[in-house]
Amino acid sequence: MLNARDIIIRPIVTEKTMKLMDSDNKVTFEVAKDTNKTAVRQAIEEIYNIKPVSVNIVNVHPKTKRVGKYVGKTSAYKKAIVKLPEGKDIDLFGNK
Repeated sequence: MLNARDIIIRPIVTEKTMKLMDSDNKVTFEVAKDTNKTAVRQAIEEIYNIKPVSVNIVNVHPKTKRVGKYVGKTSAYKKAIVKLPEGKDIDLFGNK
């Protein structure tokens, strides 16, 4: 059994995820590969004391990248998009 800190690996901070945070109150996390929606929901409740409205999970497949003549792949990972209730937010940057 994984504990909550093992399930939630890190927040994903990109332009797209920041726009989702502002418009729809959704936060995106990289999560452990063998986890599911229920485990992510429980981990968010335990770590941040917020009950999510919904949790969506996406498997991100590796992409082929090249640097000169060398060809490689990016890492595959699983991400969770968590919709938070109105008025609640998770401070990813520690500003508060």
